[in-house]
Amino acid sequence: MRPSYNEEAESYRQKIQAFLGEHLPPNWSGLGALDENSRDVFIDEWRALLAENKLLAVSWPEEYGGAGLSEVERIVLAEEFAKAGVPEGNENDGFSITMVGNAIIQCGTEEQKRQFLPRIISGEDRWCQGYSEPDSGSDLANLGARAVLDGDEWVVNGQKVWTSSGHTANWIFVLCRTAPEAPKHKGISFLLVPMNQDGVDCRPIINISNRHDFNEVFFSDAKTPKDHVVGDVNDGWRVANVLLGFERGHGATTDAVRFRDEFERVCSVAQDRGVTGDPLMRQDLARAHSKVEIMKWMGQRQVTSVLAGNPPGPESSLHKLLWSEYHQWFTEKTMHILGAEAMTPSGAQAAHGIQTDAIGAEFSSLAWVQTMLGARPGTIYAGTSEVQRNIVGDRVLGLPREPRADSGPWNEIGKN
Repeated sequence: MRPSYNEEAESYRQKIQAFLGEHLPPNWSGLGALDENSRDVFIDEWRALLAENKLLAVSWPEEYGGAGLSEVERIVLAEEFAKAGVPEGNENDGFSITMVGNAIIQCGTEEQKRQFLPRIISGEDRWCQGYSEPDSGSDLANLGARAVLDGDEWVVNGQKVWTSSGHTANWIFVLCRTAPEAPKHKGISFLLVPMNQDGVDCRPIINISNRHDFNEVFFSDAKTPKDHVVGDVNDGWRVANVLLGFERGHGATTDAVRFRDEFERVCSVAQDRGVTGDPLMRQDLARAHSKVEIMKWMGQRQVTSVLAGNPPGPESSLHKLLWSEYHQWFTEKTMHILGAEAMTPSGAQAAHGIQTDAIGAEFSSLAWVQTMLGARPGTIYAGTSEVQRNIVGDRVLGLPREPRADSGPWNEIGKN
Protein backbone atom coordinates (compact mmCIF):
# COMPACT_ATOMS: atom_id res chain seq x y z
CA MET A 1 0.00 0.00 0.00
CA ARG A 2 3.04 2.30 0.19
CA PRO A 3 3.56 3.57 -3.38
CA SER A 4 6.87 2.70 -4.96
CA TYR A 5 7.81 5.14 -7.72
CA ASN A 6 10.22 4.12 -10.45
CA GLU A 7 13.43 6.01 -11.23
CA GLU A 8 11.79 7.95 -14.05
CA ALA A 9 9.07 9.23 -11.71
CA GLU A 10 11.58 10.21 -9.02
CA SER A 11 13.67 11.99 -11.64
CA TYR A 12 10.57 13.94 -12.65
CA ARG A 13 9.96 14.77 -8.97
CA GLN A 14 13.41 16.33 -8.77
CA LYS A 15 12.65 18.32 -11.92
CA ILE A 16 9.42 19.67 -10.39
CA GLN A 17 11.15 20.51 -7.12
CA ALA A 18 13.82 22.41 -9.07
CA PHE A 19 11.12 24.28 -11.01
CA LEU A 20 9.41 25.30 -7.77
CA GLY A 21 12.71 26.36 -6.22
CA GLU A 22 13.51 28.51 -9.26
CA HIS A 23 10.15 30.22 -9.75
CA LEU A 24 8.58 30.64 -6.30
CA PRO A 25 9.41 33.79 -4.32
CA PRO A 26 11.92 33.54 -1.47
CA ASN A 27 10.42 32.39 1.86
CA TRP A 28 7.32 31.13 0.08
CA SER A 29 4.92 29.52 2.59
CA GLY A 30 1.88 28.88 0.43
CA LEU A 31 -0.86 30.62 -1.52
CA GLY A 32 -2.83 31.34 1.66
CA ALA A 33 -0.13 33.70 2.91
CA LEU A 34 -1.00 36.22 0.17
CA ASP A 35 -3.77 38.79 0.47
CA GLU A 36 -6.75 38.46 -1.87
CA ASN A 37 -5.52 40.85 -4.58
CA SER A 38 -1.98 39.45 -4.57
CA ARG A 39 -3.41 35.93 -4.66
CA ASP A 40 -5.44 36.62 -7.82
CA VAL A 41 -2.44 38.19 -9.56
CA PHE A 42 -0.20 35.27 -8.54
CA ILE A 43 -2.66 32.65 -9.84
CA ASP A 44 -2.93 34.35 -13.24
CA GLU A 45 0.84 34.69 -13.59
CA TRP A 46 1.49 31.22 -12.22
CA ARG A 47 -0.94 29.62 -14.66
CA ALA A 48 0.72 31.37 -17.58
CA LEU A 49 4.09 30.10 -16.36
CA LEU A 50 2.75 26.54 -16.11
CA ALA A 51 1.35 26.71 -19.64
CA GLU A 52 4.64 28.04 -20.97
CA ASN A 53 6.53 25.14 -19.37
CA LYS A 54 3.99 22.43 -20.33
CA LEU A 55 3.03 21.85 -16.71
CA LEU A 56 -0.71 22.10 -17.32
CA ALA A 57 -2.44 18.82 -18.22
CA VAL A 58 0.90 17.02 -18.24
CA SER A 59 -0.68 13.64 -19.06
CA TRP A 60 -2.42 14.95 -22.20
CA PRO A 61 -0.84 14.05 -25.56
CA GLU A 62 1.63 16.62 -26.86
CA GLU A 63 -0.34 17.20 -30.07
CA TYR A 64 -3.16 18.69 -27.99
CA GLY A 65 -0.99 20.92 -25.82
CA GLY A 66 -0.04 18.51 -23.04
CA ALA A 67 3.36 17.14 -22.11
CA GLY A 68 2.64 13.52 -23.06
CA LEU A 69 3.68 12.25 -19.66
CA SER A 70 2.31 9.30 -17.71
CA GLU A 71 -0.38 9.31 -15.05
CA VAL A 72 2.34 8.55 -12.52
CA GLU A 73 4.18 11.74 -13.40
CA ARG A 74 0.91 13.68 -13.11
CA ILE A 75 0.53 12.30 -9.58
CA VAL A 76 4.11 13.32 -8.73
CA LEU A 77 3.43 16.88 -9.93
CA ALA A 78 0.19 17.05 -7.90
CA GLU A 79 2.00 15.85 -4.78
CA GLU A 80 4.83 18.39 -5.06
CA PHE A 81 2.50 21.28 -5.86
CA ALA A 82 0.30 20.40 -2.88
CA LYS A 83 3.30 20.26 -0.53
CA ALA A 84 4.45 23.65 -1.79
CA GLY A 85 0.99 25.19 -1.45
CA VAL A 86 0.71 26.25 -5.09
CA PRO A 87 -2.25 25.63 -7.41
CA GLU A 88 -2.22 23.41 -10.50
CA GLY A 89 -4.18 26.09 -12.36
CA ASN A 90 -7.01 28.57 -11.83
CA GLU A 91 -10.48 27.98 -10.37
CA ASN A 92 -11.90 26.81 -13.70
CA ASP A 93 -9.13 24.35 -14.52
CA GLY A 94 -10.62 21.63 -12.36
CA PHE A 95 -13.54 21.64 -14.80
CA SER A 96 -11.53 22.49 -17.91
CA ILE A 97 -8.59 20.11 -17.55
CA THR A 98 -9.50 17.44 -14.99
CA MET A 99 -13.09 16.97 -16.13
CA VAL A 100 -14.16 17.98 -19.63
CA GLY A 101 -10.66 17.90 -21.15
CA ASN A 102 -10.07 14.33 -20.01
CA ALA A 103 -13.61 13.36 -21.08
CA ILE A 104 -12.94 14.71 -24.59
CA ILE A 105 -9.67 12.77 -24.74
CA GLN A 106 -11.42 9.56 -23.72
CA CYS A 107 -14.74 9.92 -25.56
CA GLY A 108 -14.49 12.82 -28.01
CA THR A 109 -13.82 12.97 -31.73
CA GLU A 110 -10.49 13.95 -33.24
CA GLU A 111 -12.04 17.26 -34.37
CA GLN A 112 -13.20 17.99 -30.81
CA LYS A 113 -9.76 17.25 -29.39
CA ARG A 114 -8.06 19.59 -31.84
CA GLN A 115 -10.65 22.33 -31.40
CA PHE A 116 -11.05 22.42 -27.63
CA LEU A 117 -7.96 21.02 -25.90
CA PRO A 118 -5.35 23.61 -27.04
CA ARG A 119 -7.77 26.43 -26.14
CA ILE A 120 -8.10 24.99 -22.63
CA ILE A 121 -4.33 25.01 -22.21
CA SER A 122 -4.02 28.57 -23.54
CA GLY A 123 -6.80 29.78 -21.22
CA GLU A 124 -8.96 31.03 -24.08
CA ASP A 125 -11.72 28.65 -22.99
CA ARG A 126 -12.69 28.37 -19.33
CA TRP A 127 -15.23 25.69 -18.49
CA CYS A 128 -17.88 25.02 -15.87
CA GLN A 129 -20.21 22.08 -15.24
CA GLY A 130 -23.93 22.00 -15.98
CA TYR A 131 -25.25 19.01 -14.05
CA SER A 132 -27.50 19.67 -11.03
CA GLU A 133 -31.01 21.04 -11.46
CA PRO A 134 -33.64 22.24 -8.96
CA ASP A 135 -35.51 18.92 -9.33
CA SER A 136 -32.54 16.60 -9.90
CA GLY A 137 -29.64 16.94 -7.53
CA SER A 138 -28.75 13.59 -5.97
CA ASP A 139 -30.89 11.82 -8.57
CA LEU A 140 -28.94 13.40 -11.41
CA ALA A 141 -30.31 11.03 -14.06
CA ASN A 142 -33.75 12.59 -13.50
CA LEU A 143 -32.54 15.84 -15.10
CA GLY A 144 -35.03 17.70 -17.27
CA ALA A 145 -33.03 20.26 -19.28
CA ARG A 146 -33.94 19.53 -22.90
CA ALA A 147 -31.88 19.63 -26.07
CA VAL A 148 -33.62 19.29 -29.43
CA LEU A 149 -31.79 18.98 -32.74
CA ASP A 150 -32.90 21.68 -35.18
CA GLY A 151 -31.04 21.29 -38.45
CA ASP A 152 -27.33 21.66 -37.71
CA GLU A 153 -27.80 22.98 -34.16
CA TRP A 154 -28.91 21.75 -30.78
CA VAL A 155 -31.43 24.06 -29.06
CA VAL A 156 -31.18 23.87 -25.28
CA ASN A 157 -33.83 24.90 -22.74
CA GLY A 158 -33.85 24.43 -18.99
CA GLN A 159 -32.01 25.35 -15.83
CA LYS A 160 -28.86 24.25 -14.01
CA VAL A 161 -28.00 25.19 -10.43
CA TRP A 162 -24.96 25.19 -8.08
CA THR A 163 -22.75 25.89 -11.08
CA SER A 164 -19.33 26.48 -9.53
CA SER A 165 -17.23 29.19 -11.23
CA GLY A 166 -19.89 29.71 -13.88
CA HIS A 167 -19.36 33.46 -13.67
CA THR A 168 -15.73 33.09 -14.79
CA ALA A 169 -16.43 30.54 -17.56
CA ASN A 170 -17.19 31.03 -21.24
CA TRP A 171 -18.11 27.38 -21.97
CA ILE A 172 -20.27 24.88 -20.08
CA PHE A 173 -20.55 21.12 -20.52
CA VAL A 174 -24.20 20.21 -20.04
CA LEU A 175 -26.08 16.97 -19.49
CA CYS A 176 -29.33 17.33 -21.44
CA ARG A 177 -32.38 15.18 -22.02
CA THR A 178 -32.38 14.33 -25.74
CA ALA A 179 -34.72 11.30 -25.72
CA PRO A 180 -37.46 11.77 -23.08
CA GLU A 181 -39.18 8.57 -24.23
CA ALA A 182 -36.11 6.49 -23.25
CA PRO A 183 -35.32 5.22 -19.71
CA LYS A 184 -33.89 8.07 -17.68
CA HIS A 185 -30.24 6.93 -17.84
CA LYS A 186 -30.45 6.23 -21.58
CA GLY A 187 -31.86 9.45 -23.05
CA ILE A 188 -29.13 11.88 -21.92
CA SER A 189 -26.46 13.55 -24.07
CA PHE A 190 -23.24 15.36 -23.11
CA LEU A 191 -23.23 18.74 -24.90
CA LEU A 192 -20.59 21.47 -25.14
CA VAL A 193 -22.33 24.86 -25.07
CA PRO A 194 -20.83 28.37 -25.42
CA MET A 195 -21.98 30.70 -22.64
CA ASN A 196 -21.40 33.97 -24.47
CA GLN A 197 -24.78 34.04 -26.24
CA ASP A 198 -28.19 35.58 -25.61
CA GLY A 199 -29.76 32.23 -24.72
CA VAL A 200 -27.55 31.66 -21.65
CA ASP A 201 -28.14 33.64 -18.44
CA CYS A 202 -25.73 33.03 -15.52
CA ARG A 203 -26.98 34.45 -12.21
CA PRO A 204 -25.01 34.55 -8.94
CA ILE A 205 -25.86 32.59 -5.79
CA ILE A 206 -24.42 34.25 -2.68
CA ASN A 207 -23.85 31.68 0.03
CA ILE A 208 -24.02 31.85 3.83
CA SER A 209 -20.42 33.10 3.99
CA ASN A 210 -21.34 36.00 1.68
CA ARG A 211 -19.22 34.50 -1.09
CA HIS A 212 -19.99 34.16 -4.78
CA ASP A 213 -18.76 30.65 -5.62
CA PHE A 214 -21.94 29.23 -7.17
CA ASN A 215 -24.41 30.25 -9.86
CA GLU A 216 -27.65 29.22 -11.51
CA VAL A 217 -27.67 29.03 -15.29
CA PHE A 218 -30.79 29.42 -17.44
CA PHE A 219 -30.97 28.20 -21.05
CA SER A 220 -33.59 29.84 -23.27
CA ASP A 221 -33.23 28.53 -26.82
CA ALA A 222 -29.45 28.42 -26.35
CA LYS A 223 -27.69 26.97 -29.37
CA THR A 224 -24.64 24.83 -30.00
CA PRO A 225 -23.47 23.06 -33.18
CA LYS A 226 -24.67 19.54 -33.95
CA ASP A 227 -21.17 18.08 -33.60
CA HIS A 228 -20.68 19.47 -30.06
CA VAL A 229 -21.80 16.20 -28.48
CA VAL A 230 -19.13 14.19 -26.64
CA GLY A 231 -19.69 10.49 -27.25
CA ASP A 232 -22.83 9.39 -29.02
CA VAL A 233 -26.22 11.07 -28.80
CA ASN A 234 -28.13 9.59 -25.83
CA ASP A 235 -24.87 8.17 -24.43
CA GLY A 236 -24.16 11.07 -22.07
CA TRP A 237 -24.54 9.05 -18.88
CA ARG A 238 -21.56 6.88 -19.83
CA VAL A 239 -19.47 9.96 -20.63
CA ALA A 240 -20.48 11.52 -17.29
CA ASN A 241 -19.25 8.41 -15.48
CA VAL A 242 -15.93 8.53 -17.35
CA LEU A 243 -15.57 12.14 -16.22
CA LEU A 244 -16.51 11.18 -12.65
CA GLY A 245 -13.58 8.79 -12.44
CA PHE A 246 -11.16 11.63 -13.19
CA GLU A 247 -12.91 13.98 -10.74
CA ARG A 248 -12.81 11.51 -7.85
CA GLY A 249 -9.34 10.19 -8.50
CA HIS A 250 -7.64 13.59 -8.71
CA GLY A 251 -7.67 14.43 -4.99
CA ALA A 252 -6.54 11.07 -3.65
CA THR A 253 -2.90 12.11 -3.31
CA THR A 254 -3.36 15.75 -2.33
CA ASP A 255 -6.34 15.86 0.04
CA ALA A 256 -4.35 14.41 2.93
CA VAL A 257 -1.68 17.10 2.48
CA ARG A 258 -4.26 19.89 2.74
CA PHE A 259 -6.16 18.36 5.64
CA ARG A 260 -2.90 17.70 7.54
CA ASP A 261 -1.86 21.33 7.09
CA GLU A 262 -5.27 22.48 8.38
CA PHE A 263 -5.16 20.08 11.34
CA GLU A 264 -1.72 21.27 12.44
CA ARG A 265 -2.77 24.90 12.10
CA VAL A 266 -5.82 24.32 14.31
CA CYS A 267 -3.79 22.33 16.87
CA SER A 268 -1.32 25.20 17.16
CA VAL A 269 -4.14 27.68 17.84
CA ALA A 270 -5.72 25.30 20.35
CA GLN A 271 -2.44 25.10 22.26
CA ASP A 272 -1.92 28.87 22.15
CA ARG A 273 -5.42 29.43 23.55
CA GLY A 274 -5.00 26.84 26.28
CA VAL A 275 -7.95 24.66 25.30
CA THR A 276 -5.88 21.46 24.97
CA GLY A 277 -6.16 21.11 28.72
CA ASP A 278 -9.75 19.98 28.13
CA PRO A 279 -9.69 16.15 27.83
CA LEU A 280 -12.65 16.21 25.44
CA MET A 281 -10.81 18.60 23.14
CA ARG A 282 -7.71 16.39 23.27
CA GLN A 283 -9.88 13.40 22.41
CA ASP A 284 -11.37 15.22 19.42
CA LEU A 285 -7.94 16.30 18.17
CA ALA A 286 -6.64 12.74 18.52
CA ARG A 287 -9.60 11.46 16.53
CA ALA A 288 -8.97 14.10 13.85
CA HIS A 289 -5.31 13.05 13.65
CA SER A 290 -6.34 9.43 13.06
CA LYS A 291 -8.84 10.43 10.36
CA VAL A 292 -6.23 12.43 8.45
CA GLU A 293 -3.82 9.49 8.70
CA ILE A 294 -6.50 7.17 7.33
CA MET A 295 -7.04 9.67 4.51
CA LYS A 296 -3.33 9.55 3.71
CA TRP A 297 -3.20 5.76 3.61
CA MET A 298 -6.37 5.53 1.53
CA GLY A 299 -4.81 7.96 -0.93
CA GLN A 300 -1.61 5.95 -1.06
CA ARG A 301 -3.59 2.78 -1.71
CA GLN A 302 -5.27 4.54 -4.63
CA VAL A 303 -1.89 5.68 -5.96
CA THR A 304 -0.58 2.12 -5.65
CA SER A 305 -3.53 0.97 -7.75
CA VAL A 306 -2.79 3.60 -10.41
CA LEU A 307 0.88 2.57 -10.46
CA ALA A 308 -0.32 -0.97 -11.17
CA GLY A 309 -2.17 0.34 -14.25
CA ASN A 310 -5.71 0.40 -12.85
CA PRO A 311 -8.12 3.29 -13.58
CA PRO A 312 -9.94 5.00 -10.67
CA GLY A 313 -12.81 2.77 -9.55
CA PRO A 314 -15.87 2.99 -7.31
CA GLU A 315 -13.61 2.73 -4.25
CA SER A 316 -13.07 6.48 -4.67
CA SER A 317 -16.53 6.92 -3.13
CA LEU A 318 -15.01 5.80 0.19
CA HIS A 319 -12.50 8.63 -0.05
CA LYS A 320 -15.22 11.19 -0.74
CA LEU A 321 -17.27 9.90 2.21
CA LEU A 322 -14.28 10.10 4.53
CA TRP A 323 -13.07 13.62 3.80
CA SER A 324 -16.50 15.28 3.52
CA GLU A 325 -17.95 13.81 6.72
CA TYR A 326 -14.68 14.28 8.60
CA HIS A 327 -14.48 17.94 7.63
CA GLN A 328 -18.02 18.69 8.80
CA TRP A 329 -17.33 17.03 12.14
CA PHE A 330 -13.87 18.58 12.64
CA THR A 331 -14.83 22.18 11.82
CA GLU A 332 -17.89 21.97 14.06
CA LYS A 333 -16.04 20.44 17.01
CA THR A 334 -13.21 22.95 16.86
CA MET A 335 -15.58 25.92 16.99
CA HIS A 336 -15.12 25.48 20.76
CA ILE A 337 -11.60 26.85 20.32
CA LEU A 338 -13.09 30.21 19.35
CA GLY A 339 -15.78 30.26 22.01
CA ALA A 340 -17.94 33.37 21.90
CA GLU A 341 -15.63 34.89 19.28
CA ALA A 342 -17.27 32.59 16.73
CA MET A 343 -20.40 34.78 16.94
CA THR A 344 -18.49 37.91 15.90
CA PRO A 345 -15.55 36.59 13.87
CA SER A 346 -12.86 38.89 12.52
CA GLY A 347 -9.60 38.85 10.60
CA ALA A 348 -8.70 37.72 7.09
CA GLN A 349 -11.24 35.84 5.00
CA ALA A 350 -10.67 32.24 3.93
CA ALA A 351 -8.97 31.94 0.55
CA HIS A 352 -11.33 29.15 -0.52
CA GLY A 353 -15.09 28.93 -0.19
CA ILE A 354 -15.20 25.15 0.20
CA GLN A 355 -12.95 22.46 1.70
CA THR A 356 -9.80 23.59 3.52
CA ASP A 357 -8.28 27.05 3.53
CA ALA A 358 -5.20 27.50 1.34
CA ILE A 359 -1.88 26.20 2.65
CA GLY A 360 0.06 29.01 4.31
CA ALA A 361 -3.06 30.88 5.46
CA GLU A 362 -2.89 32.53 8.84
CA PHE A 363 -5.59 31.37 11.24
CA SER A 364 -8.36 33.91 11.87
CA SER A 365 -11.72 33.49 13.52
CA LEU A 366 -13.48 34.73 10.35
CA ALA A 367 -11.60 32.31 8.10
CA TRP A 368 -12.34 29.39 10.42
CA VAL A 369 -16.05 30.19 10.64
CA GLN A 370 -16.15 30.47 6.84
CA THR A 371 -14.34 27.14 6.55
CA MET A 372 -16.87 25.55 8.91
CA LEU A 373 -19.78 26.92 6.88
CA GLY A 374 -18.09 25.85 3.65
CA ALA A 375 -17.80 22.29 4.98
CA ARG A 376 -21.60 22.01 5.30
CA PRO A 377 -22.28 21.26 1.61
CA GLY A 378 -19.31 18.87 1.37
CA THR A 379 -21.59 15.88 1.91
CA ILE A 380 -23.89 17.09 -0.89
CA TYR A 381 -21.85 18.33 -3.88
CA ALA A 382 -20.03 15.83 -6.12
CA GLY A 383 -22.49 13.16 -4.95
CA THR A 384 -24.26 13.06 -1.60
CA SER A 385 -23.14 10.75 1.18
CA GLU A 386 -26.25 8.67 0.60
CA VAL A 387 -25.34 8.21 -3.06
CA GLN A 388 -21.74 7.35 -2.12
CA ARG A 389 -22.95 4.67 0.30
CA ASN A 390 -25.14 3.18 -2.39
CA ILE A 391 -22.15 3.05 -4.75
CA VAL A 392 -19.98 1.39 -2.11
CA GLY A 393 -22.68 -1.13 -1.25
CA ASP A 394 -23.49 -1.95 -4.87
CA ARG A 395 -20.15 -1.73 -6.71
CA VAL A 396 -17.56 -2.32 -3.97
CA LEU A 397 -19.26 -4.74 -1.56
CA GLY A 398 -21.54 -6.39 -4.13
CA LEU A 399 -24.68 -6.02 -2.04
CA PRO A 400 -28.09 -6.50 -3.72
CA ARG A 401 -29.42 -3.41 -5.44
CA GLU A 402 -32.46 -1.65 -4.08
CA PRO A 403 -35.62 -2.19 -6.17
CA ARG A 404 -36.24 0.71 -8.57
CA ALA A 405 -39.51 2.58 -8.79
CA ASP A 406 -38.47 4.68 -11.80
CA SER A 407 -37.93 2.17 -14.59
CA GLY A 408 -39.51 2.64 -18.00
CA PRO A 409 -39.61 5.80 -20.15
CA TRP A 410 -38.44 8.95 -18.37
CA ASN A 411 -41.48 10.96 -19.51
CA GLU A 412 -43.81 8.38 -17.94
CA ILE A 413 -42.18 8.35 -14.49
CA GLY A 414 -44.56 9.49 -11.76
CA LYS A 415 -47.67 9.44 -13.93
CA ASN A 416 -49.06 6.25 -12.40
